[in-house]
Formats: sequence, C-alpha cells, structure tokens
Amino acid sequence: MRILFLGDIVGKPGMAAIKSELPRIRDQHRLDLVIANAENAADGSGLTVRQFDKLVRGGVDAITMGDHVYRKREIYERLESDTRIVKPANFPDVAPGKTWTTVTAGDGTEVAVFSLLGRVYTRPVDCPFAAADRVLEELPADVRVRIVDIHAEATSEKQLLGRYLDGRVSAVLGTHTHVPTADATVFPGGTGFQCDVGMSGPYESVIGRNIERVLKTAVTFEPVHYHVATDDVRLCGALLDVDPATGKCQRIERFEHRVEA
Repeated sequence: MRILFLGDIVGKPGMAAIKSELPRIRDQHRLDLVIANAENAADGSGLTVRQFDKLVRGGVDAITMGDHVYRKREIYERLESDTRIVKPANFPDVAPGKTWTTVTAGDGTEVAVFSLLGRVYTRPVDCPFAAADRVLEELPADVRVRIVDIHAEATSEKQLLGRYLDGRVSAVLGTHTHVPTADATVFPGGTGFQCDVGMSGPYESVIGRNIERVLKTAVTFEPVHYHVATDDVRLCGALLDVDPATGKCQRIERFEHRVEA
C-alpha cells in the first residue's frame, strides 16, 4: 500500500494547495491513504473546525497535531468526537482529544496513527518513549500498519525515537521545524524514517512566515506579528510503500510538489 504523509500545513497557502492539488496527487501516485499535520493551518497556529472539514473533503484521511493543538478552542469538540484527528499521545489524559486512532485506507487496510511531542527545547510534556509504549500496548494486534508523527525540535531526539520504535511501527516521521531533511531511510527493523518531512506552505519565507517581519524582530527586537508568507507554495512530506500484511516499510522517499503560481 502507498501512504503520503504531509508536513505541517501552514496558513491559507497550505490550505489552498491541499484543495487544488491533493486530488490530482492522490490519483497520480495511486495513494491509499493521506495523513497530514495540520497544527499550523489557522494563520500559522492552530486548526479551526471549518479547516478540519475542508481538509477531510480535500482528501486528507487522518490529521495529527503538535504544540499548537489547542490554539483554537473550537477544535476541542472534534478532538474528542472525530476519529480522524489526534492530540500528541504524551499529553495528559485529561487534555482534550484521543491519543491514537485507526483509519481505513483505500485498499481496506486498517492503519493506526498517533503523534508525539518532543521534550528538547519544547514545552514540558510526558516522556514520548513511554507514551509510545502505552499506545502500542493499546493498539489491536491485527493493526500492523502504524504511522507515528514525532513533532519535535531536535534531530537527535527524533532519531532516538525512530531507533526506539524500529520494527514496532511502519514509520516515524518528523514535523515541527518546517525544513525537509535529506535523511529518508528504512531502518533495519523495517521502520521508515525522516527527521523532518518539511512543511506544506510558502517556502519564500522563514519557516512559513513573512521574511521582512521576522527579520525586523530579529534585528531590532521590536515585536511584530509574523504574517504567513504567500510565495513558492509547496506540499512536502514523505511517500511510503508499506507491506499491509507485516506493517514493514519497503520504501520511503521525500515528497515535494510545487504549486504553479
């Protein structure tokens, strides 16, 4: 089976690209499943109910979130009730949302999806390694295909988690830093890995934000609102071929699709 995992969808440019490009991409690459991180969809921070609905209609089968998961209070109800979106699994039990979910791919395969928030240079959260163990204990044994979003700053922490889960999940894919890394590989145990799959949004930017406004704050220390940029829009992520019987990743490659201006 073939799975596309898309990195952080950033603002209106990222949302518009999903609507205009994803249906054709699904057909072109004969995709069985599309998963996307959408925590930056709402002007760069959070996700609204309307955007959630648009992503689902646009062809996204499952949505992961990260540190901005609760920026828009309106999404809380969907986090609790809808099986197509998850919070980071190492958030407290009382935090709104599910720690994992399963979705049915186009070929009929049940696929488990969960996300984890890193602890290096980020907000205090529970141990991602222990949280991953808990989720894997809860998952039905017959759900062999398992995709993990590690939303973290440090490449070392992402690599450690990938090695820790090698052979137990189909892929560990990094998000959050918005810069695609050139290390897509399949680990010895059959787990696909990439430190960061990149963002789905405007690349003529500083990780999705208007360059001049970010530079102004960096140089002068004057606080300004970081508007989402608009140019050089791309959908970036990882393209996976997974054996549905074993859950092992057979092939992973960086995915990049430029949106025509």
